[in-house]
Amino acid sequence: MKIFLIGMPGSGKTTLGKELAAHLGIEFVDLDAEIENVEGKSISEIFKQKGEMEFRLLEARLLREWAGGNRDFVMATGGGAPCFFHGMDTINKSGLSIFLDVPVPELIERVRKNTERPLLVSQDEQQLREKLVAMREKRQDCYRQAQVTLENPSLEEALKKIAL
Repeated sequence: MKIFLIGMPGSGKTTLGKELAAHLGIEFVDLDAEIENVEGKSISEIFKQKGEMEFRLLEARLLREWAGGNRDFVMATGGGAPCFFHGMDTINKSGLSIFLDVPVPELIERVRKNTERPLLVSQDEQQLREKLVAMREKRQDCYRQAQVTLENPSLEEALKKIAL
């Protein structure tokens, strides 16, 4: 079984993904960590040195490789992975997609002090709010293609919704 968690930065993909994978007894994969391992650099460094488009190409390639493999896993995708280069099609053809839908005020609380997210580096909370609202609006149609949507999810809710 392949389970792909999608959603905005700060929506809990990594946290819930680790819990879900442990409960199911399968591998947990963080797509951003995979990218960092392949490149030997942080996501921020990749963005600075190669730009967003090169990052997205690498992200799409690794997503397709994992999706096409034979291993069972729970993957925390990057927030933009489903929205570029037919990522959502790849995900939905390969396994179960779960959209973690978290409201912007909660996202702000979760990401405001994280300097590791290159698209969310902001000088103040108002800028961060504006970036998150714009990003969420832009990505919402893509995220809504997920097979399952969980609002402010917990492990129990996720297990119930996917009937495990």
